[in-house]
Amino acid sequence: MLESVELLKPVIALIAWSMVMWFWMYVTRLPAMRAAKIDLIPGEIYEEKMAALPASVRWKADNYNHLMEQPTLFYALVISLCILGADSQLVIIAAWAYTLLRIAHSFVQSIFNKIEIRFLLFVLSNVALLVLLGNAVSLLF
Repeated sequence: MLESVELLKPVIALIAWSMVMWFWMYVTRLPAMRAAKIDLIPGEIYEEKMAALPASVRWKADNYNHLMEQPTLFYALVISLCILGADSQLVIIAAWAYTLLRIAHSFVQSIFNKIEIRFLLFVLSNVALLVLLGNAVSLLF
């Protein structure tokens, strides 16, 4: 049971980080929309209006959207590992590595958006995800 609790900590941390990004997105986006005099009217094309915002404002929304995509695999995988009784220190390290790499990816994308660094962080986070997946597969078969 203790291993499951330890394994859930990086899940909760990444969910909490997603909420930080949600807040950061709106704290920057709403004033930028006011400054650009953007009104959201039903039926209008939303993406065109958001494209008028400064890139540094859009980056936070882009990152928030990214946190709603691939990390869902991480959440499902870690919960599966908890159910399967994963108790390996490697699994806990890989889960924290994934979480910390995704947080680092958020900072890079939201602050200066250097694609090469973002890509490296994304690849490394996928390595951690593959370690988690390998452990899940080994517990099943």
